[in-house]
Amino acid sequence: MQKNRSSIFLLSVLIGIFFALGGSQEATAGVQVNINIGPPPAFVIPAPPALVVIPGTYVYAVPDIDVSIFFYHGFWYRPHEGHWFRAKSYNGPWVYLAVANVPRVLVQLPPSTYRVPPGHRHIPYAQLRDNWGRWERERYWHKDKEWQRGWHEKPEGRGDEEHGRGGGGDNGRRR
Repeated sequence: MQKNRSSIFLLSVLIGIFFALGGSQEATAGVQVNINIGPPPAFVIPAPPALVVIPGTYVYAVPDIDVSIFFYHGFWYRPHEGHWFRAKSYNGPWVYLAVANVPRVLVQLPPSTYRVPPGHRHIPYAQLRDNWGRWERERYWHKDKEWQRGWHEKPEGRGDEEHGRGGGGDNGRRR
């Protein structure tokens, strides 16, 4: 009988502790921190954009738009208010990406690369989509003097027909 009373007493104490700590709303109210980082405002690009390779990298920037959008390793990236977002398409939908998951090359881009100066070769979207992986594997841009020189120096001796949106007569491909 004594053993039974001890068991009932212990069970009562445990039930009391349960309700005091976790069984009521007041006990579980504790401190809650919600960080709600929403996607950046929509920015619609009406047609597949031409891109420019950022010299010294295999990061591609969408020039001539009011926001910064980059393409790297098959994904689109967009910095916004100190945060990074990633998408499978240049028009989103954009998903928050913790800075630890942003490719280092993007985080280390100097702010001067966010705006592409005029006069540099634009790569049609379809060419980038079809070739970016091969270009990186074959170190395609390492052979390009503009890529080696950087885009803050004027391209030497090239007219707009080679340096404009069309990317030259070889459709941007080198063999």
